Amino acid sequence: QARVVESGGGLVQAGGSLRLSCTASGLTFDEYAMGWFRQAPGKEREGVSCISQTGSNTYYADSVKGRFTISRDNARNTLYLQMNSLKPEDTAMYYCAADRDFRTVVAGPWGLKHWGQGTQVTVSS
Repeated sequence: QARVVESGGGLVQAGGSLRLSCTASGLTFDEYAMGWFRQAPGKEREGVSCISQTGSNTYYADSVKGRFTISRDNARNTLYLQMNSLKPEDTAMYYCAADRDFRTVVAGPWGLKHWGQGTQVTVSS
């Protein structure tokens, strides 16, 4: 059974950094495009960043460009999100998701095949 599990969230002051990880099991990781999404209380889930199967293509939401970096290690079945210069408005539950179609991940969040349970990121001002 396919499973993706996020980790690395926490409480950080504005301007600080966190690195999120997402480890996949039960699927052939390098066949899946991956994405990070987030949902703040009272708001819709939104795309943050995504990466193609080989890592050659990436996408970032305008709100995180220049501050967040997505990467993947196919040998370790792991996806990462390095988050720098964090702002209070980055506070949200962050989710990892996987789908075989990179276009589906870019267009997300709806329709993706596999989702994790999320990891909370809280940025204090």
